[in-house]
Amino acid sequence: MLGLMNRKSQTRNESVEKVFDFFNHALTDPALPAFAVRLWEGSLWRSADQEPGFTLELRHPQALRSLFWRPTELSLGEAYIYGEIDVHGDFEACFALADYLVEKSWSTADILRLGGKFLRLGDRRPAGIGRGAPRLRGRAHSKTRDAQAVRYHYDVSNDFYRLWLDRRMVYSCAFFHTPDENLDEAQYRKLDYLCRKLRLKPGEKLLDIGCGWGALILHAAEKYGVEALGITLSPAQAELAEQRIRQADLSKRCQVQVMDYRDVSGPETFDKIVSVGMFEHVGETKLPEYFKKAHTLLKPGGVFLNHGITLSMTGQGKSDASFIDKYVFPDGDLLPISTSLRVAEESGFEIRDVECLREHYALTLRRWVQNLEAKREKAIALTNEVTYRIWKLYMSGSAHGFQTTRLGLYQSLLAKSGRRHSGLPLTRCDWFRPCPSGHF
Repeated sequence: MLGLMNRKSQTRNESVEKVFDFFNHALTDPALPAFAVRLWEGSLWRSADQEPGFTLELRHPQALRSLFWRPTELSLGEAYIYGEIDVHGDFEACFALADYLVEKSWSTADILRLGGKFLRLGDRRPAGIGRGAPRLRGRAHSKTRDAQAVRYHYDVSNDFYRLWLDRRMVYSCAFFHTPDENLDEAQYRKLDYLCRKLRLKPGEKLLDIGCGWGALILHAAEKYGVEALGITLSPAQAELAEQRIRQADLSKRCQVQVMDYRDVSGPETFDKIVSVGMFEHVGETKLPEYFKKAHTLLKPGGVFLNHGITLSMTGQGKSDASFIDKYVFPDGDLLPISTSLRVAEESGFEIRDVECLREHYALTLRRWVQNLEAKREKAIALTNEVTYRIWKLYMSGSAHGFQTTRLGLYQSLLAKSGRRHSGLPLTRCDWFRPCPSGHF
C-alpha cells in the first residue's frame, strides 16, 4: 500500500514539474506583467521574482486545455465564467495574459512539452447552470431580432443594475474632471455636458434614442426645460423610467415609449436628437437607415449628438467568436469612427465636432467593477454566479480594451445644415464651465 501511495505521489509531482517546465518555457515573456499560477493541488508558480499582480487559479487539469489548446477570447471567457479558472488580485491585469495566449502560436514541440494527456482531457463545465447564450430568431438587425437582443442584455434585472451603477442609473461613459472623482458627480457632469453640446433651450423637442432608465431626458426636462421623448426596446427600462418621471412630477414634459427608432413617426418633429450607448446595436448594414432616419426626424438647423463605442482600425479582421457577442451584447457591431462619420455625411449631416472620451470610459468601467465586486453576494442572489462573472469579465475586459486603444468612445455632433448657415455659434465656449472640486 505504501509503495502504491509513493508511486501516485511521484506521478503527481512529475506532472506538476512538467507543467511548471512548460510555464517556464512559455509564460516568462518580459512583456507580460508579473503574475502567479496556482494549480489544482496547491502548487504555486511565479512568472517573475517580484510580487505578482494577480494569481491565476487552475481549478483542475482540464483548465490547461482551455488556456493552451487553440485558445480564443470566447474559450478563455467560458473557462472563467464556468469556474475552470479563477483570478485573484488585479483582475484587469489578467487581460494582458489573455491577449498573449490568444495571439501566441504554439508549436507542436510546445504542446508536447506540456504533455498531450492534459490536452486530451474532456470538458467539465456544468451544463445548463446560469446565464446561457440567447437564442435569437429572425434576420439580423430586423426589428424583432433587435428587440430580442436588447432585452437579453437589459432585462436581467433593474435591481441588478441598480447595485453598481450611479444613483441616476446612467449605463454609459461618465465624464470625469479628475481620475478619482465620485461616479455620481462624473455621471451628472456627463448628462449636463450632453445637454450643453446640444445647446438645449426651453420648449425644444428632444428625442433620446435608447434612453435607458431615463436619466438624460429627466435631466434635460428639469434643468433645460425641453419636451423630451425617450425610446427603448426594453420594457423593464421603460417601466422604471416612467416611474421616475412621475416621481419627479415631469410627466407633462417627459415620456418614455417602448419603440424601435425606425418606428418614430413625423418628419422634422424634433429640434435635437441624442443617442447614447445605443449606436453599438445598430449594425453596419443598418447605418444608412439609422442616420437617414435621424436626419429626417430633425427640423432644419437641428443637431444630432451620437455617442458610441468604436473599434480601432487595428482591431478589425478578427474572425474568432467574441465572448461579448455570445453572452453580453448579441448582434452588437463595433465599427471604426471613420465608418460612422462617412455614413452620417452621406446621409446629409454636416460633421461639426468629434470628441474622443476613451480614457473616461476606462475609468467608468473600473468604478462599475468595484461596485459590482462590493455587492457580489447581492448580485449573485439577484441573478446567479455565472451572470455575476459574465458582467465582471466583460466590464473589466472592456476597461482593458479602452486602456490599450483597441476600443474608442466618441461623441459626434452632426448638424442638419443643408445649404444654409448651421445656426451654431462660432466657438464651443458655451460647452465648458469651470470644474471646481466638490459637487458639479
